Amino acid sequence: MDFTTLEIFLLVAERTSVTRAATEIGRAPSNVTNRIRALEEELGVGLFSRDGKKMTLTREGRLFRSYATRLVALCDEARNALKPTMMPDVLRLGSMESTAASRLPPVLQTINRTHPDLALRLTMGSTEELTRAVLAEEIDCALIARLPSDIAMPRPDPLEDLDGDPIYREDVLIVLPASHPPIKTALDVRVSWLAALEPGCTYRRVAEQWARPSPTIATKEVSSYHAILASVAAGDAIGVVPRCVFELMDWPGDARTHSLREIQTLLIYRREASSPAIEILRRALHTDAGGH
Repeated sequence: MDFTTLEIFLLVAERTSVTRAATEIGRAPSNVTNRIRALEEELGVGLFSRDGKKMTLTREGRLFRSYATRLVALCDEARNALKPTMMPDVLRLGSMESTAASRLPPVLQTINRTHPDLALRLTMGSTEELTRAVLAEEIDCALIARLPSDIAMPRPDPLEDLDGDPIYREDVLIVLPASHPPIKTALDVRVSWLAALEPGCTYRRVAEQWARPSPTIATKEVSSYHAILASVAAGDAIGVVPRCVFELMDWPGDARTHSLREIQTLLIYRREASSPAIEILRRALHTDAGGH
């Protein structure tokens, strides 16, 4: 087992295709296939289920991926520690969907222009997923929404082991069907559903706490902000959406909104893992935030 094979395994797992992985790293597909087979033989388990050209991780493959990710990250960290003036070729950045859509494009364009040798690998997820990924060294840093102090959070607080740099402040909205009367509290809501993203989403937790006084509002989990707004347009739900995303979407001008509160977006990273690449990203984010 060597680090090149581990990197190939992780790339095939991410791309779900030997051909796509081979093209990305400039190797023959047969070479990638042979590497994966040799790794499976060494471990004594099948790492992938093969359905035509699609490669899907088995249960054993999913377990091994967490170890492979940490091994590769540890190797990269060791190289960087021995040569601290060198900048990593790849910065693994995690982001919430809302931030990636509304905030990151100009930031990534700036970095691509000023530091063309630095590649950014973007991972999407909820705040909870991204925080766990940073702690597990699966990604280098992430943009997450800080849970307000008046909402119960897990103990111990995972952010206690991370550095958190405030970047943006997002106005979180309740979006109402166009025909719904204005509201002041959750008790004024006349529909039964709150459309929101997965449980690890900070915006969902904020909206659920706000809706708690109403005995008639239940959460309907959907997969995207477009699905949230579609549920609202259907007339049977309210939705929780940050204003930065709401303003990007094609939505009728007479849509009703109710502002819940401002939520802080943090750039988080492990205290011992700060690097020149993270500093480049941090400066670009602060420059962008200062222009809003």
